Amino acid sequence: MCRSWYGDAMDISSAQCRAARALVNMKQQDLADASRVSKRTIVNFELDAAKPVPSTLDALRRALETAGVEFIPENGGGVGVRLKSPG
Repeated sequence: MCRSWYGDAMDISSAQCRAARALVNMKQQDLADASRVSKRTIVNFELDAAKPVPSTLDALRRALETAGVEFIPENGGGVGVRLKSPG
């Protein structure tokens, strides 16, 4: 999957989405509610059945960041996710 930065926006991969949800114990329906993206879209994305449009990826990313996830860009060690540092 192609990952790129657009200003402060970053395309997230399906694996990052699944991992981010797991980090904050968020169900697909919880993410759907928080992002205002349909659960079916999230399911298809996480199964690699479809790639959402950039605005949908941004909504998912922002909802997960609000829940406490930090997305890590490609920096020589690969992309990833982690919990935000408190503070």
